[in-house]
This record gives sequence, C-alpha cells and structure tokens, in this order.
Amino acid sequence: MKMEAITPFLGKYRPFMGRCCQTCTPKSWESLFHRSIMDLGFCNVILVKEENTRFRGWLVRRLCYFLWSLEQHIPTSSDVSQKIMENTGVQKLLSGRAPGGAGEGQAPDLVMKEVQRILGHIQATLCPFLLRLFSWALLWFLNRLFLNVQLHKGQMKMVHKAVQEGSPLVFLSTHKSLLDGFLLPFVLLSQGLGVVRVALDPRTCSPALRTLLRKLGGLFLPPEANLSLDSSDGILARAVVRAAVEQLLVSGQPLLIFLEEPPGYPGPRLSALGQAWLGLVVQVVQEGIIPDATLVPVAIAYDLVPDAPCDMNHGLAPLGLWTGALAVFRKLCNCWGCNRRVCVRVHLAQPFSLQEYTINARSCWGNRQTLEHLLQPIVLGECNVVPDTEKEQEWTPSTGLLLTLKEEDQLLVRRLSRHVLSASVASSAVMSTAIMATLLLLKHQKGVVLSQLLGEFSWLTEETLLRGFDVGFSGQLRCLAQHTLSLLRAHVVLLRVHQGDLVVVPRPGPGLTHLARLSMELLPTFLSEAVGACAVRGLLAGRVPPEGPWELQGIELLSQNELYRQILLLLHLLPQDLLLPQPCQSSYCYCQEVLDRLIQCGLLVAEETPGSRPACDTGRQHLSAKLLWKPSGDFTDSESDDFEEPGGRCFRLSQQSRCPDFFLFLCRLLSPILKAFAQAATFLHLGQLPASEASYSEQLFQFLQDCAQEEGIFECADPNLAISAIWTFKDLGVLQQMPSPTGPQLYLSPTFASRDNQDKLEQFIRQFICS
Repeated sequence: MKMEAITPFLGKYRPFMGRCCQTCTPKSWESLFHRSIMDLGFCNVILVKEENTRFRGWLVRRLCYFLWSLEQHIPTSSDVSQKIMENTGVQKLLSGRAPGGAGEGQAPDLVMKEVQRILGHIQATLCPFLLRLFSWALLWFLNRLFLNVQLHKGQMKMVHKAVQEGSPLVFLSTHKSLLDGFLLPFVLLSQGLGVVRVALDPRTCSPALRTLLRKLGGLFLPPEANLSLDSSDGILARAVVRAAVEQLLVSGQPLLIFLEEPPGYPGPRLSALGQAWLGLVVQVVQEGIIPDATLVPVAIAYDLVPDAPCDMNHGLAPLGLWTGALAVFRKLCNCWGCNRRVCVRVHLAQPFSLQEYTINARSCWGNRQTLEHLLQPIVLGECNVVPDTEKEQEWTPSTGLLLTLKEEDQLLVRRLSRHVLSASVASSAVMSTAIMATLLLLKHQKGVVLSQLLGEFSWLTEETLLRGFDVGFSGQLRCLAQHTLSLLRAHVVLLRVHQGDLVVVPRPGPGLTHLARLSMELLPTFLSEAVGACAVRGLLAGRVPPEGPWELQGIELLSQNELYRQILLLLHLLPQDLLLPQPCQSSYCYCQEVLDRLIQCGLLVAEETPGSRPACDTGRQHLSAKLLWKPSGDFTDSESDDFEEPGGRCFRLSQQSRCPDFFLFLCRLLSPILKAFAQAATFLHLGQLPASEASYSEQLFQFLQDCAQEEGIFECADPNLAISAIWTFKDLGVLQQMPSPTGPQLYLSPTFASRDNQDKLEQFIRQFICS
C-alpha cells in the first residue's frame, strides 16, 4: 500500500464546515467569520490537567478534576422567581385583566399559588454546590466512557465573538443520545459560556430525575401548556412559560434546545417540543422585549451512540434516578479494562442573527402544494408535467404553544427549525464507524479481505473530504481500522486466513440493520449524487434492462430536461425529514445542483451535437418567451425570467472504469428507504384496513421483517422506515385518515383500492431502485 496514514485535510487546510446561509443571513455570514480561525485546530474538552487550574504540584495533578470544577464560574440569582412574578403577562393574570386569570371565578391567592406551582414545574433555582459536584463526577465519567471529545477552537472563537455583541445565545442542536443533555452543557461550561439552561423532554425523565435536573439548569414544559387554546389552565401555563423564557433571555443566559426527537422514539425527525421552545424565542424577539437573539446550530457525532436502544420498535421508558445510576454503573463496568471507547466530535456552526433571518427569510416563501396534487397524477399516468411549485410536507404536530402564534409566525418557526437542523447536519463530521459500515453494507455484504477494505476506507475518506465534509478521525490507517472494527465487533465476524490476513464479514440479520443505521450518517455527504444516480436509473429503466452491461447504458442520450424532471419526481417522493432541504432553496435550484454534482464526480459527460454551441461556452444565450427550468430562485427581474436555458443539452454516462461501481454505490445509499416504500406498496392489498396508525405500522414492520428473512435485505427492516412510508402514502393520497369512535383510523383511498393503481405506485417507486 502506497499510503499508510489517513490525512484528514486537503492541502493546508481541513474543510471548515458550518458557515451560515448567505441568502438568509448575509450580514452574519460576513461579520462572525475570519479565515484565520480555520487554522486554530482542535482541543480535547475532557482532557483536564494541572495546566487547566491555577495551582501546581503533585497533589494538584491528582485532584485536578475537582479543582477545575471549583474554578468554573457559576452565576447565582435568588430573585428569578420574583422577576417572573413581576412580568407584565403574569401580572395581568393575577389582576384579572387577562382571560384565565383571577377574574374568572378564581381568587388572586389561588392564582398566585397556581403560578408558583407551574413555575416550579418549569425550573428551579440553580444550586452551585450541586453543579460543581455534578461537573466533577461527569468529567470523571466522560474520561472513562470516551477516548476524547473534540471541539474546533475556531468554531468556539466564532461563538465568543457572538457573545461580545450582547445578544443572548440560543443553541439549537441535533439529538443523538440522551447523554447529549449532559455533555453539551458541560462542553459549553468548560469553554467559559457559563451555565446553559437546557430545554429537556419530560418523557425521557422520571419525576425524581426532573427535580434533580431543574437544580442543574434543566427546563421542562408543564403539561398544561398543551391544553386547548380556550382552556384557562392552558392560558395560565403558557403565560408563565413565556414569562420564564423572557426572563431567561433578558438576563443573557444561554439556552439549549434540541430540534430532533429523543433517540428511540419513532416519529417525525423534527421535535414538536423543540419547535415550541423556539417559537417562544421568536415571539420574544418579534415583540421587541429583547432586540435580537443569536442562534448557534450545534451537532454532535459519536463513533457509536452510548445508549442506542437495542429495540427500535419500542420507545424508551422514562429514565429514573436509580435506573440512571445503574446504567452508569454498568457502563463503567463494561469500560473497565476495555479499549472499545468511542470518540466524540462537537460541532458549533457559525452563529447568525434571528432578527436578520426573520426579515430576509419571508421574501423566500413561495406557493406550495401537497404531495397528492404534485405526484399522484404522474404516478397514475394521468399527467406527465411536473407542476412548477414546491412540496408542502409537515409531519411534526403543532403544540399549544406554537398554535398561539400567528399563522405566519408558525410557518416562520417551522422553516427556521428545518433550516437550522439542515445546517447542523451539514456541519457534522463523518466518523470512522459510518465509513466502515457503509463499505460493509453496500459493497461487501459477503465479506472482504482486510487489505482491500483498508484501501477502500482510504478512498471513501478522500471522497468525503473532496466534497467539503470533515471526518472525525485521524491517525495510522491500520490503527483506525482496528479501532473501528473493535467498536463494530458485535455486528461483524473476523476470520483469519492462511496468508495472515483477515476477512471481515457482516453478521446477517439485525447486524445489517445496525450497519444501515450507521451508514445513514454518511448519506448527507453523497445525498445530491445519490439522488441524481437514482434519477438516472429511473430514466434508463424503460430503455435499457437493469442487468445490461454498462457500455449499453452509456449509449443512451439523457437530455437535461428529462434529467430535471426525473430528479424532481424523486425529490417529491423522498420525505423532507431525509432530504432536509433548506427552505430558501427551490427544487429547481436543487435539480441544477444535483446535475452539477453528477458532472463534477465524472458520472455524466456532456454530449455535443454537431453545429450546436459547445457546452463550455458560457456566452449569453438567446432570449425566450418563457423559462421552463429556473436556474435560481433569486432572479426576479424580467430579463432573467426570459433567459433561455439550453434545454437541448444532452449527457451520457461516462465510460471510465471506476464509474459502474461508483454509480451502484450511490444508488445503494438510497436503497433502504426506496425498497421499504416499494414493499409498503406491495403490502397495500395484504394489510388489514381500516386500522389505527400504530396498528398498521406494526403490520407493515412485521411484513418488512418477513421480507428481510426471505430476501436477505435486512437494512429495510426498520420501524422508522415503515412509519415514513405510511406518512408518505398519506400525503400522496394512498391512505386516508378518518375519525371514528375508537380514534383516527387509516383507510385505503378509493383511488388506490384497485390492484392496477397499486401496481402503478409500486412500479413508479421501483424505477429508482438499482438492483
């Protein structure tokens, strides 16, 4: 092997990820970034030594964790409850000037006690002694659980620069593990940002644990806040929650909100609770209580998630004090004398102004239609033209707090949360386990020699870096492979051959399902190319047999308009929770980006017909009366609207030797979800309907498991894929939900009651699948 070591940077600089959107926040994009911060490198947050304290000596080296926790700045304030009680909204309730207050048959003293009870459910006064003790214990625990927790110093410098502008910080994070609620506040505290208030999900904690977490900075939404809008208890609870958030932001304390649902809970990716807390922040800024707030997208990446649930079909039970302590004890016993500790990378993307985003984002909103209007006529063969509009798809339910906002503000919060989550996922580094799992799942399910696997590991790492994504590892190639395979030991089999080499074989069954979940971490890196490759597969499905040779497929001419149409159909079919498109980017811009990526990676080559303008000629084209495919959503002047896009351009599949394998690799990245959708279409005439959504999802998941046993495609046997298929079919008009005395029931729509239309749906989906 020519290259023995992985070099996780291109040239002089590593890829620096996490820049904010230049369309929605151009001022923040310029002001909070400087190129010099890219050279600052990384620090290990949990590596605390004698140099991190003010003291020196042999005793300090043994007590440095404890001394470090004593030196952390923890602000104390005993009048927080009093300030919340003096809030204007709370005072109106106490005086009876607002609905739900003392004027509606309730004495002011009773309302005061109810406000204090709700406030005690939301938060508690910080306990400095408990915080220092917990920080010391957490630092000790993290050093035995993880090899390192890496943080880029340049990203931290951007956050410190944002603090100097005076606006309160609101961290909006992904949610990979229940440990995130402890790890992220610890990281921010260690970097001098003080105690971060964390909006936690009450479903994940028992009442006793919630009591402890409130004293450590936790915030919990009272259950009354989700009552109906005309409920007096709901009005009172929402007023107290809003007063608490106002006081928190006015005092300048940082706030951490998780935008994803807790791990192990099947459902939509975007958290309804996270949107509710974000809606309160938006409301406080829009009403001028504070001039602005600074939003910081956060992502966290693990080699392996420490508390990943073994059974993804059932939600996790609330974590209690004793069960949590027992889990920590078991983890320490497993880590004792074991070298299978994981690495963690925390990513802080570029901060941006909420006020600036609010002003600029509204100009990017356009008309949207449901998936049923966009895709159903094309699936049934009734129409061939894709409507020139965006897809409207919202799976996250609205909470009582969000419904109190104006409809325009609700839309702003939903799109802001999707925008930030997209930025967080895009800034997250790719870990070694994701690369190894992808190679084993997509290329070597029957086994591979270790020497060949090392070469492909190096290749995929280089491809990741070339696309501007960072990796969360470095070091000698063989050491990386040894570390990664030791973490995946439960899901792979290592066999020694006579020549002294090793053969790595994925374990069939649940092992492949776990590898599929890990490989999804690599999907954002190759998402555009994967969508484009599956679209090309769909375009060739009716022309060339799928098992035909690559040379035969390379003969076919692919016009630009045909490619655009096929990409757009696939974009409409795939759920937005998977694609995470930025709301400010139109589908037609994304189509052009996909086509550009296919050309850049060498899969497509331009075919120049005799007498036509060369593809490399960027000179001004003729003007036409109507522009069918818009290259950008930002062009609003009349001249650009009449600009003629060269729709006659054609492409062919490249005949380079590496292209067939790479094309198949890209197609297989989306195979799990597309195959799950196709099997869900097959299940339409087998399922027992009408049924509740939970019952039908269990039926479909059992069918996916049965198909996995028969066909050996275990990566599709995932309950989240079953739920995504059901919700997509509801949006598409295949399934209808109607009320009944026992609750909402799913029915098969009259349009898809016929077997012929069900076959058309399955055929439409399977055209994008590459065998």
